[in-house]
Amino acid sequence: MKTRPNYLPYVALAAVSFIWGTTYLALRIGVLHFPPFLFTAIRQVSAGVILMMLITSLKKASWPSGGYVLQQAVAGFFLITMGNGLVAWSEVHIPSGVAAIICSLMPVAVILINLAIGRDEKPNLTIGFGVMLGLGGIVLMFSEHVAEFSKTEYLLGILLTLGAVVSWAFGSIWIKRHHSNSNPFVNAALQMFFGGLFCLPISLLVDDLTTVSWSPEAVYTLLYLIVFGSIVAYASYLYALRSLPMTIVSLYAYVNPLVAVILGWIVLNEKLNLTIGLAIAVTIAGIYLVNRGYQLRNVWRAQFSKL
Repeated sequence: MKTRPNYLPYVALAAVSFIWGTTYLALRIGVLHFPPFLFTAIRQVSAGVILMMLITSLKKASWPSGGYVLQQAVAGFFLITMGNGLVAWSEVHIPSGVAAIICSLMPVAVILINLAIGRDEKPNLTIGFGVMLGLGGIVLMFSEHVAEFSKTEYLLGILLTLGAVVSWAFGSIWIKRHHSNSNPFVNAALQMFFGGLFCLPISLLVDDLTTVSWSPEAVYTLLYLIVFGSIVAYASYLYALRSLPMTIVSLYAYVNPLVAVILGWIVLNEKLNLTIGLAIAVTIAGIYLVNRGYQLRNVWRAQFSKL
């Protein structure tokens, strides 16, 4: 009997690609009204606690051992504390679109880290060319904003966002290499809770707590990011990460800037011209080549295993 293909991981990845594409704008609005690390701490701890309560009430999963909780706490540090936290701090100083284009480097960071580790999931030429083509599309999309990257006030934000990209890539590989059959929603709850918790001491060190403002903008963006940006999208990300190859999952970072550009055009009347349209086409071509490369690699593995 032929096994029916499981499309749920791809549905989860599509949700991540769209929802996280909207969060750059929401985060930018939020951190302009609230200290960034404290904002991240409230967002992620709240999301983690809510998800834990939902899991407990539904009794859908048994809680893992203490050692596994520690693994999830480490992942939460790299993904949430350093990943989300540094981007939140950076978006006080750089526009959300600039943050999105820098974060699109995540697939490249994943490949470079995997090559340095030197084990499984090494890309072939098709995958490598697809990643570079997709990245070229992202760069082309924001080519009209390149001059802004040279401004002194943006430099620290850019460098810290790059650090967030490397941390997120490392955390994703950490999760992939410590794979288990535990519930991804339990993992998401633990990672968000501990990642947000670790933001609190950093907030005390670097945040200006006198700028706390419970304005409608801060409250609404915080609620949106808790429910959709954290609970829905992050749990979907972990589910996709458990079910799909790392480099395919990391393609969400290519789609996020596309969503940001289209939403900016619709909501804020930002520029959408022929160059940006071409960039979108180039990026989609890159995504296709990466997927095609993995299909070819799986075919070659199956053929060699029969020899």
